[in-house]
Amino acid sequence: MAGQTRRRGAALEEAILHAAVEELTGAGYAGLTMDKVAARAGTNKNAIYRRWPNRLALGIAAYKQLAKTAQLPDTGELRGDALELLRQANRHWSSPLGAVLRELLAAAGGATEFLAQLQDQSGDAVAAPWLTVLGRAVARGEAAPEALHPRVATVAMVLLRNEFMARGVPTAPDDVLVEIVDEVYLPLVRGRGQGRQRG
Repeated sequence: MAGQTRRRGAALEEAILHAAVEELTGAGYAGLTMDKVAARAGTNKNAIYRRWPNRLALGIAAYKQLAKTAQLPDTGELRGDALELLRQANRHWSSPLGAVLRELLAAAGGATEFLAQLQDQSGDAVAAPWLTVLGRAVARGEAAPEALHPRVATVAMVLLRNEFMARGVPTAPDDVLVEIVDEVYLPLVRGRGQGRQRG
C-alpha cells in the first residue's frame, strides 16, 4: 500500500464492492473470501467487516451490484411486460449469475432470509420493476389504481421463484411462465378495483 493514497468512505466502499464483484464472478460465492477481496481492493479485512458483518452480506451486496444492469421491458401492454420480466428472471436464474444467486440462497438458509438481506433501504428491489410496469398499465387504463400494491405486483415473480424452489431446477418451461401470467397474474390485476367501480 506504500505510495497509494489512503481511501476512505465511499471511495473505499466502492473499491471493496468492485473487488467483491470480480471475485464473485470469477470464483462464485464458494470462492469469495474476505482475504481475497481485501487483497484485490488494496485494503484490510477490518475495513470490510466495518461495512459488511460477514461474507454472506458482502456476497449479497456484490450480487446486487451485478444485478442492477437488467433493462425494464416496455412492450406497450401489461401481459407482454409481465411475460418479459418473468422470462428475464428465468434466463437470469439459469445464467452464471443465476448460479451465484442459487449459491447465495443456499448460504442464506432459504429465500426468506436472503430476500430480507437483498432489500434496499429505499424499498423492495424485487417489487420495483413490477410496480413500474404495473404503474404503466394503470396509466394506460389496463388496470385500476387499486392494483398498484406490492403483493399484487410481485405475485408472478413469487410464483416463478416457487417453481425454482419446489422443482430445484435452474429454469422453468415457457408454458409455465405463460400460465402464471394468464391464469393468475392478469386475473388478479384485473379484479382489483372492479367491486368499487360496479358496486
